[in-house]
Amino acid sequence: MQRRKVSREFQVEAVRLVRERGVSVAQAGRDLGVHETVLRKWVKEIGSDPEQAFPGHGKLKPEQLEIDRLRREVTKLKAECYILKRMARSVCKQFFRERCLIGLRQRIRPRGRPPAKMEIRAFRFS
Repeated sequence: MQRRKVSREFQVEAVRLVRERGVSVAQAGRDLGVHETVLRKWVKEIGSDPEQAFPGHGKLKPEQLEIDRLRREVTKLKAECYILKRMARSVCKQFFRERCLIGLRQRIRPRGRPPAKMEIRAFRFS
C-alpha cells in the first residue's frame, strides 16, 4: 500500500475541524480517511509551532537548517584538524631526523676541544 500524500491545507483544515468544531479525533479521522494517530500528530505539531508546522518536501524548519549548517561546519573542522595533525607529525619527524643527524655528526667529528670532566662538589647547608 502506498503512502498517501496530503497537502498542508488539508492538514490545517483537519486540525481546525478537531480544535474549533469540537469533533473527536477518532470521528474526524474516520470522516477524512486518516488514521487517528496521524491526526493527533498533526494537532500536536500545529500546537507546538503553527507557523512552521508541515513545512513540506524539501523545506526545512529553521532549527533543522541550523543543525545541518552546524553539522557541515563540524565536518569541515574535523577535516582541518586531521590535516593539521598530519602536518605536525611530518614536521616533528623532519625535526627529529635533522636533530639526530646533527648529533651523529657531532659524535663522529667533534669540533674544537672536548669538554673537560665536570667536578662534583658537595655543599653543606647550615
